[in-house]
Amino acid sequence: MEAPGTNEEKEIEELWEKYAGGKNVEARNEIVLKYTWLVKRIVLRFKGSYSNFGQMDDMVNQGIIALIDSVERFNPDFGNKFESFASLKIRGAIIDYMRKQDWIPRNQRNLAKELEEVYGELYTQNGREPAREEIAEKMGISLLHLDKILQQRHNAIILSYEEAINEKMMVASPLIHNSQEKTSPEPEALYNELKLKLVEAIDLLNEKERLVVTLYYYENLKLKEIAEILGVTESRVSQIHSAAIIKMKNRLSSY
Repeated sequence: MEAPGTNEEKEIEELWEKYAGGKNVEARNEIVLKYTWLVKRIVLRFKGSYSNFGQMDDMVNQGIIALIDSVERFNPDFGNKFESFASLKIRGAIIDYMRKQDWIPRNQRNLAKELEEVYGELYTQNGREPAREEIAEKMGISLLHLDKILQQRHNAIILSYEEAINEKMMVASPLIHNSQEKTSPEPEALYNELKLKLVEAIDLLNEKERLVVTLYYYENLKLKEIAEILGVTESRVSQIHSAAIIKMKNRLSSY
């Protein structure tokens, strides 16, 4: 099921009213069914981090559990969009589940971590973005090997980034805190600051990296689709994406 249209939105609004009237389980289940598309969309974001349909099914199940919890906790009176509220919960549940399952081999995690650490050290040491040649030299590898790491470690790097951002969003987002406490201005201030930091991190990227990040995170395109737009291979998009995420994560590490 795709995102709801106008008629669908009216139907969902009526279901919310019905559910708010007495926490009707049938109405809750109908709302959950209306938003299963949201779970599937978020699960597909992590495609490549799981190797078979059984794992995908497990992730969808975790997402559905989080979706049910979101419906039960959501308060429409605060004026927040349910999709935004539920997305944070669903993403957090799926990331936590993936981390516990440890689907990404440990050696891939270690190489991804080493790459990030080297980037951070060189950035601090030189006060600027390190060149690929400098990173490769510091790691004692060739440029070809570095590109291979960026491509193959894409999933570990992306999961690490998604986890870090989602953790900060869960702490700072007024969507989460307003559902429990509407009077505190702190979550909204932290949320706005986080958005500003993300914008600053994106601004540091080069043109091609910004385009890849925009198409992937804001337009929800797959790596294959981005590759077609850029006229490059999917593996090259993985390299660009990984490099961009390392830069952004380094920028956000002190926040």
